[in-house]
Amino acid sequence: MLKIGDFSKLSHVTVKALRLYDQLGLLKPSHVDHFTGYRYYLADQLPRLNRILAFKDLGFSLEQIAKLLNENLSSAEIRGMLRLKQAELQRLVEEEQTRLLRVEARLKQIEQEDTMPNYEVVLKTVEPIKVASIREILPNYASIGRLYSELLEYFKQHKVKEGDYWGAIWHDPVYKESDVDGEAVISFEGEIPSTERLKVYELPVVEKMATVVHNGSYSSINQAYAALPAWIETNGYKIIGSNREVYIVGGHEQDNESYVTEVQFPIAQA
Repeated sequence: MLKIGDFSKLSHVTVKALRLYDQLGLLKPSHVDHFTGYRYYLADQLPRLNRILAFKDLGFSLEQIAKLLNENLSSAEIRGMLRLKQAELQRLVEEEQTRLLRVEARLKQIEQEDTMPNYEVVLKTVEPIKVASIREILPNYASIGRLYSELLEYFKQHKVKEGDYWGAIWHDPVYKESDVDGEAVISFEGEIPSTERLKVYELPVVEKMATVVHNGSYSSINQAYAALPAWIETNGYKIIGSNREVYIVGGHEQDNESYVTEVQFPIAQA
């Protein structure tokens, strides 16, 4: 029999790891001295240890390895676990490849402009939220302001309080000087009925939303609209729906440089 230190040297596995495998039931010592507590192993335990290391190298957790080492596990169940791990690793590879493309695009941008970009694009999942909305063909983008006044008046009539989420959804696929298809949305607390003009519904979840935060007046928000679609195209994505503006700070007074607006585009791999 081999002391744990000798078995550690023979297997190139640390004593700490061997003790952990013992605790988890992955590899029990062949003998434990009742007086000293010393652990002893046999050389013929090496194949089981090597199998643990092989599964660990494939990316399985120690808990998963315990299942894989279960002698009652069928070959079909083992194949199923391996296929799940294969799919998981493939997804990770694809995510890292996408990350690599973003790094390459950032390097190219800095090399071309010799400076850091003004806007940082963040990909996020946008959760669903219940809103009241009014959608209308507007003379221009600024005209959406009166729709918010109409929504607030409706809330007042029904004695409900507006929520923190104020946004606009722009449904035109391209920029337009006039006849803009715009939708004003505000979250609220309580219950109100829909009407022919005012719709109450839940904004759907968006699994992948490309976003930038614009600090400043709405008059300069076109800079964010120039940066975000360029990033989307450069990084191998495509726009798949109407874009949103979320008004984080601003909207209750005259437009000024203190406003903070998040511009959002739903995207998917091109």
